Amino acid sequence: MWFKNLQIYRLPAPWDMDAERLEAALAPQTFQPCTSLDMQTQGWISPRENGMLVHTVNKQLLIALGTEKKLLPASVINQVAKARAGEIEEQQGFKPGRKQMKEIKEQVTDELLPRAFSINRTTWTWIDPVNGWLVIDAGTAGKADEVLKLLIKGIEKLPMESLHVVQSPVAAMTEWLMADAPKGFTVDQDTELRAGGESKATVRYVKQTIEPVDVQRHIADGKQCTRLAMTWNDRISFVLTESLTVKRITPLDIIKESADTGARDDDERFDGDMMLMTGELAKMLDDLVFALGGQMQPK
Repeated sequence: MWFKNLQIYRLPAPWDMDAERLEAALAPQTFQPCTSLDMQTQGWISPRENGMLVHTVNKQLLIALGTEKKLLPASVINQVAKARAGEIEEQQGFKPGRKQMKEIKEQVTDELLPRAFSINRTTWTWIDPVNGWLVIDAGTAGKADEVLKLLIKGIEKLPMESLHVVQSPVAAMTEWLMADAPKGFTVDQDTELRAGGESKATVRYVKQTIEPVDVQRHIADGKQCTRLAMTWNDRISFVLTESLTVKRITPLDIIKESADTGARDDDERFDGDMMLMTGELAKMLDDLVFALGGQMQPK
């Protein structure tokens, strides 16, 4: 298993948290499927479908947030409610008012929910109490917030904070395009540059190397780098964004070749992959924070 996206947070290192205590903290928010009247439910599910809410390998903790959401578009509700309102108008001789229309929509929603299809998704979270990382596999901050809100319910004084670095990712990525990438990193072919102010003029290079003369021209026009594809130590490729989100994580061949191919079953393979992923990503995050001037200390 490998995370695809990294929303990155900091914990004290080391953090005094083990699998048993975390299991007890998560248990009250165990996932429950939607009832006939629920639009959405969320809760903790077992990462390995063995009833345990926390999976641990080499002191690394893995948890999973399960979400079930009913597919009931507003357009469908409005269409049925409009037809229902027409029937009521014929019966009572005048159009339903605003309050009555609201009640009609609520009634229609309650009637349609039991027949609505559901979609399920899993949001994975890796907790490294040794090195002080909390990393959520989510492409947006909103999806990460869902995990954090439920975590804070279980762990009242969760000692977590967002990752803040000395140099802004935008300034650093622009500098790396103009000069050289930091030690251990190389710049790849996908790049996005965007102007500030009202124009927000944006240029993207996809699977295409940006030439130094083009970099200079775009920067002279007031643009800065907001997304940059990079590779770390020939081991992991990724895209760094202006918000310090790491996207499109891809382990490269050198890592795939070092994976444990002698595992006897799925459980051993899963644990081997998890150990490899957490070990590599912890090192990569350390190097990335260093390249960005280090972690900004609270004043």
